[in-house]
Amino acid sequence: MATTTSDYLVQRLYDWGVRRVYGYPGDGINGVMSALRKQVERVEFIQARHEEEAAFLACAHAKFTGEVGICIATSGPGAIHLLNGLYDAKLDHQPVVAIVGQQGTTALGSDYQQEVDLISLFKDVAHHYVHMASDPSQIRHLIDRAIRIALAERTVTCVILPNNVQEMEAVESPERKHGTTFTGLGFTRPDVIPARDDLARAAEVLNAGKKVAMLVGAGALGASEEVAIAADILGAGVAKALLGKAVVPDDLPFVTGAIGLLGTKPSWEMMMECDTLLMVGSGFPYAEFLPKEGQARGVQIDLSARMLGLRYPMEVNLQGDSLLTLRALIPLLEHKSDRGWRQGIEKNVREWWEIMQARAMLSANPINPQRLFWELSSRLPDNCILTCDSGSAANWYARDLRIRSGMMASLSGGLATMCPGVPYATAAKMNHPERTVIAMVGDGAMQMLGINGLVTISKNWKNWSNPRLAILVLDNRDLNQVTWEQRVMSGDRKFSGSQDIPPFPYARYAEMLGLQGIELDDPQLIGAAWDHALNADRPVVIDAHCDPDVPPLPPHITFEQAKGFMFSLAKGDPNLGGVIGQSVKQMMSTLLPRREE
Repeated sequence: MATTTSDYLVQRLYDWGVRRVYGYPGDGINGVMSALRKQVERVEFIQARHEEEAAFLACAHAKFTGEVGICIATSGPGAIHLLNGLYDAKLDHQPVVAIVGQQGTTALGSDYQQEVDLISLFKDVAHHYVHMASDPSQIRHLIDRAIRIALAERTVTCVILPNNVQEMEAVESPERKHGTTFTGLGFTRPDVIPARDDLARAAEVLNAGKKVAMLVGAGALGASEEVAIAADILGAGVAKALLGKAVVPDDLPFVTGAIGLLGTKPSWEMMMECDTLLMVGSGFPYAEFLPKEGQARGVQIDLSARMLGLRYPMEVNLQGDSLLTLRALIPLLEHKSDRGWRQGIEKNVREWWEIMQARAMLSANPINPQRLFWELSSRLPDNCILTCDSGSAANWYARDLRIRSGMMASLSGGLATMCPGVPYATAAKMNHPERTVIAMVGDGAMQMLGINGLVTISKNWKNWSNPRLAILVLDNRDLNQVTWEQRVMSGDRKFSGSQDIPPFPYARYAEMLGLQGIELDDPQLIGAAWDHALNADRPVVIDAHCDPDVPPLPPHITFEQAKGFMFSLAKGDPNLGGVIGQSVKQMMSTLLPRREE
């Protein structure tokens, strides 16, 4: 029997199937920490280095397991630190519950130390459910509702616990009288399938199309086979939003790869030329990379009605689970006998991979970052898990890595925040210790949070059945993505005062923590570095010294982008020579396959 409300809270988490929580202690959450200590064999507490890391760990837990992620923080400053990671979960539609401490109820309203209006603070990120306990009898329904709502709505919820309430005697079943409620455990996701008439209308649109393009996102994860079958019947190509990278493998000849600024030329060309668009489980935000309004007829599948018809004026909107909806739709689709459109897509894809190889193998000073990803691609272990940080690393992750069936992959999609790369990899490894995990992170994100995340890894890696975890650091001493955005979008020269970051010995630091480190500045040794990292007896950090002047070229360069770039060079960019040289080489590589032909 639980003795305190905190004991009962931990028991209730266990009853919901929670076996691991992530957090950082503090006096505002001491009661819960005491309860976790007493039940350490049932619910494992993972101590993060920072509450933001704890929230990222909980978000990744949800992404890579399908379970609810739980993060815990103390009152005031600890609760505030959670926010960025919680917004990452909210914008990527992941079920995460934040459990945070608060000052005692007797002190609230007195401007007490660390007193923050936490209900107001969390009201946006956890607007579906955020409540504070003021009586022990609330714990049962607060935890039950927070978890159930997080799972059902795929969102963030929050429970706030004043420290005196944490220590009160537990009430597992409140007195049966007016004003009490009795909640229960359990949630099973329902089968959501559109109406037959709507499926028939969608099939009519798709069957009439002669040039069908598909776009898949994270909502289509688990429907890989159905996506491929539908694409084959329709003679379609399949583009992928970043969060949908693992939906279909890149070895399928009709998969055009990523879409958007970080996307591929075949995806761009397919969207600009199609007459029909089928969007599955994606909230891809950049409408300029979708067909022009009126160019294509559209069908969209999404579990959330609020995401339907949001990016393109669809003719048929189907609210439903992607897997089940595609299964119901496929028998209504007609096989297209004219494969000219598909053949053209496959030709473009073949040429694009040649371009990617040519670009990756171009010389740089000292290492071309694309080559790091290209050399990794053919070495990816079966069923590995890939994580990536925001920044220029995401460009090469999106374009150069050819993902295979059975792999998992994720990054921060909706929020596109820095710093989740290492925490994501850590949570992936904790929940799938038998799988190799690979993180790809820029040096800006490593200095902001990643090096602290290495401490978390060093504390936990010996508990993993398979210790293989590789972290690639793109060490170019530049906040590279923003530098290029300054040049291209703002037409401004690089501002060294904001963009240059100090050197840091990532490999040596890893060795200080008992991990392995590889310092890499010779492109000829990239393959050997990956071979070692992917077969080591402990986690490995590869500190790869990269050329910051290699441009992350968009799939289509607009006049405004070209003008902005030229203006930035005219203003005397400090990296002028390297930028011009690398840009010319990268753009010339695009002509190689056609020139050879």
